Amino acid sequence: MRQVVREFQRRAEQADFVAVIDDAGSHTARELLAEAARLARVMFPGEPDGSGGTVMLQADNSWRTVAGTLAVGLSGGVLALVNRHTTRAEFAAVWDDIRPDAVVAEPLAMEEWAVPGLLPGPAGTALDGWACRASPGQRDVSRWSGGVVIGLTSGSTGRPKGVVQSEEALRYACTSTMEINGLTRGDAVAAVVPLSSTAAYCFGVCLSLLLGGPLVLTAKWDRAVALRRMADAEVRWTMCVPTMALQMGAEAAGSGILAGVRAITVGGGPMDRGALARAERSLGTRILRVFGMSECLGHTSPRPDDPEEIRLGRDGRPFPGTDLRALTPEGTEAGPGVSGRAQVRGPSLFLGYARDGGVEPPALTEDGYFPTGDLLMTHEDGTISIMGREKDVIIRGGRNIDITEIERAVAGYPRVARACVAAVPDEVLGERVALLVVTEDGGGIDLAEVTGHLESVGLSKAKWPEFVYGIEELPQTKVGKLDRSGARELAQRLRAHSRTGLNHSGTPAEGEL
Repeated sequence: MRQVVREFQRRAEQADFVAVIDDAGSHTARELLAEAARLARVMFPGEPDGSGGTVMLQADNSWRTVAGTLAVGLSGGVLALVNRHTTRAEFAAVWDDIRPDAVVAEPLAMEEWAVPGLLPGPAGTALDGWACRASPGQRDVSRWSGGVVIGLTSGSTGRPKGVVQSEEALRYACTSTMEINGLTRGDAVAAVVPLSSTAAYCFGVCLSLLLGGPLVLTAKWDRAVALRRMADAEVRWTMCVPTMALQMGAEAAGSGILAGVRAITVGGGPMDRGALARAERSLGTRILRVFGMSECLGHTSPRPDDPEEIRLGRDGRPFPGTDLRALTPEGTEAGPGVSGRAQVRGPSLFLGYARDGGVEPPALTEDGYFPTGDLLMTHEDGTISIMGREKDVIIRGGRNIDITEIERAVAGYPRVARACVAAVPDEVLGERVALLVVTEDGGGIDLAEVTGHLESVGLSKAKWPEFVYGIEELPQTKVGKLDRSGARELAQRLRAHSRTGLNHSGTPAEGEL
């Protein structure tokens, strides 16, 4: 972010402008740069410019994330993003991977994460009361091989991974998005997804710095507040998960309140064309269904003037310079209309994962493609459709949830003999988490009992099941293995019965939130 931040600084020196609009009001570019300078002095007292290290920042949806970005960029450092709701165990794992030189966060977060015991160096406050701790001694950012931002995945493999992105990759993803959506200098964009998300940070903070216009933020998701703030600030573009788009559509109630928004980019979960079409009509804008991931940011998109069938029924076209292909089980490239394992390469491909304080290069094919873990189908016109995941992942409201991690945590509970996690469809969130349980004593089990155990072992609340069903036995294949397809079907049947007030045995349904 060093060059992007320098460009932002030069524009602010020429003429001040509103750079952030959040819950606290409006903040100008010069105000944020002054806060950034104060933070840099606290993090690295007495050090010259350009001596910044690796800084882990609590990335919330406020001016602080932008000011922190400016401070790290101007000092020549590397920014690592962390969510306030990260558990102590998750933070410890991230710490081992990144090994930051400084941490900036709310004082209470510092205590919960046990940061004071990890950084023995100077401590101070900045960003209007946030705590900062930094380690003394030499700081070497070359360990990131040119990376400038480390974002965390949502932990779809059980442990959040630090994705190391170069400034060139971030700039490419943002400029491609600007061109596709017709964004120009000074345009306002909004970020309603948490900025600790790699994609939200790229298409929120980075994009707004490049545009030199306001970044409109909401600290907590509130569809009414988000709609009103975007309309008042004359936002031209935003990105969100399908759940948010549908909720805003319902809130708008056909008012067309976002008619001034050129487009809303939607990705990160199951999407229904009909529901999205109703939402965009209600909002008065265009919705663009896209495909991307933390490791290769936003690499497909349709255009706002594409027909609905393309915008809402498929997942866009690759950005110029990005290649997507689908491979058959035999390893050959699948032709149009044939589903295969998705692989991608292009300018927004990440440098690798953060491991032991450095970059672990990604496992690429011999010709430089990254396997995404998705099933992909191409069309004759160059558009693509994502057909699902190669592995079982539940996508709830845009967050990837690994079923294996939940099952392992549940298996540690003494009363559980066998358990299986399955997705059940939801009109708003896309999917929700259901748990099928066979108990040791054959008795019933409820949701509070299970979540109490999961809380005790430190599993993030975002991954807790929302429905628990006690059953006699898990579905099995002919050779005695767990039948996940059958488990999904059973969970969906039980969910449907519970909505009528009965479970699969005809008794009142239990174990639901």
